[in-house]
Amino acid sequence: MSIDRLQVENVAQLARLQVTEEAMPDTVASLSSILDLADQLQKVNTDGVVPLSNPLDATARLRADEVTEQNQRDAYQAIAPNATDGLYLVPKVIE
Repeated sequence: MSIDRLQVENVAQLARLQVTEEAMPDTVASLSSILDLADQLQKVNTDGVVPLSNPLDATARLRADEVTEQNQRDAYQAIAPNATDGLYLVPKVIE
């Protein structure tokens, strides 16, 4: 599959890319060769080929959900500049 200059200009406009006049022939040739390679790959017979393993098929080993730290909220709020009813009070930053 080859691509022509008009198609490259259209794609460049849609992608908001600026392709200069000097770079246009190289861009057309590069994109055409990429599409030709994709066509070659589509024609390869893959019957009987076993898919490779995928890391997304693996499951993650999870640790037990256990409390490892003590609740120190009261100690932290005791040294906070302004805290009430278990909440930290901060200055308003948006008018």
